[in-house]
Amino acid sequence: MPAYSNRLEGLNGGGDDGWGLFYRARAMKTAGEPVLELTIGEHDIGTAPEILDAMDASARGGHTGYAAIPGTTGLREAIAKRLRSFADLPYGPENVLVTPGGQSALFAAHSLACDHGDTALMIDPYYATYPGTLRGVGAIPRAVPTYPEDGFQPREADLMAAAEGAKSLLMNSPNNPTGAVYTDATLDGIARVAKAHDLWVIADEVYDSQVWEGVHRPIASLPGMFERTLTVGSLSKCHAMTGSRLGWVAGPVEAIEHLTNLSTHTTYGVPGYIQDAGEFALSQGPEAEAIVAAPFVRRRAILLEKLAGQQAIKAIPPAGAMYVMLDIRATGLSGKAFGEALLDEEMVAVMPGESFGEAAAGHVRVALTLPDEIFAEAMDRLFAFAARKLAA
Repeated sequence: MPAYSNRLEGLNGGGDDGWGLFYRARAMKTAGEPVLELTIGEHDIGTAPEILDAMDASARGGHTGYAAIPGTTGLREAIAKRLRSFADLPYGPENVLVTPGGQSALFAAHSLACDHGDTALMIDPYYATYPGTLRGVGAIPRAVPTYPEDGFQPREADLMAAAEGAKSLLMNSPNNPTGAVYTDATLDGIARVAKAHDLWVIADEVYDSQVWEGVHRPIASLPGMFERTLTVGSLSKCHAMTGSRLGWVAGPVEAIEHLTNLSTHTTYGVPGYIQDAGEFALSQGPEAEAIVAAPFVRRRAILLEKLAGQQAIKAIPPAGAMYVMLDIRATGLSGKAFGEALLDEEMVAVMPGESFGEAAAGHVRVALTLPDEIFAEAMDRLFAFAARKLAA
């Protein structure tokens, strides 16, 4: 039998992909067990009917053939306009490549930034797919830890020390899994590191519409950063279009030209009727995005209220994104052990912190993705479970 490529056999770095508990919980639900699932960032409200109507009208109107590979001009301009709304930056349609979701955009951006064997920095905790994405393009991941006592804000000195010989730095603010929104001081430090070591900064900003404290400040808006930043975005989170697979990379024109060439040889673009639906979604303005974000504001408040009434678990209130990281170290359990036992005893599924890197050990991530009353019940079960483990 022919051998498999080392690149794919080594995609998980010799470990698992971090999704084991999610797979188990999903199998239990499929089998009919009443699992309350708080694992992945999947909205409970679904894509707005008017967006689906626009998608249907476009498809029935004939936009089902090959679409322009970098993206339709209308959608690229709509994305550029949205990016300009956050900061006064020179984004136009020529600065945008439309991709099949944010994950594809991350892969494309690293394909541009890194050659085989190059070192690519990522900030720990990180989204579970990051290490495999970097290995998938042939890069070597180098994790830079952050700490709960710092609110999971990366330290400039740690980044500077790790950046020697690296080609890129992947950052994510608002952050999955921690909910951290990087402060001005943090962003300024990242910019200094990038310029000192001539790094590409790949900014995963898919949660830019979900900021609960402070404001979203794009790293590309800092002096000298536009020309070295590839910004990744997606309609998955801001418009509940997860299954539509509609994302983008934004950056300097020459970079987008290279990425368009890559797209020609890989995805060959995104279906036109989905792009038309995305353009319609963006035309609805920030008010539509606020409607999608509103449930997470409510559930964040529910969780923090229940958190204040117990002693077993600590948390840093998230400043953004649709998750809360809970510190369960007082129970004496690892995040994985806590998550497995919680699923067995309470039928509540969360993600172990260890799925997101070493810096998240002793934590679990809760996705704010169940209707309010059911979410409150899940939190009651989780905190009761933690109290029993604390007393044991």
